[in-house]
Amino acid sequence: MSDVGKHLFSGALSGLTSSLFLQPFDLIKTRLQQGDATLGAKQRGAIRSTARAIVSSSSNGVLGLWRGTSATLIRNVPGIALYMTGLNQARGFMAVSPIFAAVRKRDPERHSSVLPVLTNSGNLLAGATTRVAVGFVLNPLSVLKARYESNLHAYSSLISSARSITRAGPSELFRGFLASSLRDAPYAGLFLVFYEGVKHEAASILPPSSPLTSAMLHSCSAAAAGTVATLATHPFDVIKTRMQVRTEQKYHGLTRTVLAVWNERGIYSFFDGASLRLSRKILSSAIGWAVYESLLVFARSRNVQKSGLYS
Repeated sequence: MSDVGKHLFSGALSGLTSSLFLQPFDLIKTRLQQGDATLGAKQRGAIRSTARAIVSSSSNGVLGLWRGTSATLIRNVPGIALYMTGLNQARGFMAVSPIFAAVRKRDPERHSSVLPVLTNSGNLLAGATTRVAVGFVLNPLSVLKARYESNLHAYSSLISSARSITRAGPSELFRGFLASSLRDAPYAGLFLVFYEGVKHEAASILPPSSPLTSAMLHSCSAAAAGTVATLATHPFDVIKTRMQVRTEQKYHGLTRTVLAVWNERGIYSFFDGASLRLSRKILSSAIGWAVYESLLVFARSRNVQKSGLYS
């Protein structure tokens, strides 16, 4: 398998694993952020009451918490695969530049990572630009995912929701892209900076001397980085969700949506679903990056073994 193929496969498996396990977090977060007028201010932030409402209204019971899983997989599996692959290509390209190439050298015998090493500014730029580029390509799927998870749209199936959004034209397909970019660019950049920084420092405490310790190192580093990046960017996640699931005039445009959210409960409205998104991001980052990097490390070790046999 080619190098690009390995990254695509590892990224896709990473996205598949995290999406299947964590869909309930996404579903409940969307319901909390959509600003449903039937929910009171106190209930709007109540995770348990929202979860109970979903379960009780679903003919599938607890499995109702996995509503929208198909839309999530359609969005996240190719999205994470493209992001991971594009990020690796961008970092590889930037690593040859003296401006972005990190001074420290990687020990090939340590199982910490097989990815290019950049300076903090390089990681910030690579993460931000790659995430926004992939987000633009897949924004129609993000709108589809958000609306299918919401209960404000009477979509009986994924296909019917896709047809409805497509018929509405480009303005609907790319709704919320600006808010998504304002969330994703700093999130991806900050995540990568903290992920690489924490991983580098933690390697002295938890030396990646085996596949297990290597996976633990990646998982803990990603969880820590996900915490910081999520808290810094959550208000834009609320704005993005509101723009993508609500059709009222006051949610058309970034400025109007910001004012509409602010007029509800002030600054508190911008943190609806924050605990859910934080929990999901910590877990998805821990699972996703551990799976992604562990597969690449495994592939590298297999290549080393093969080259040793035939040398």
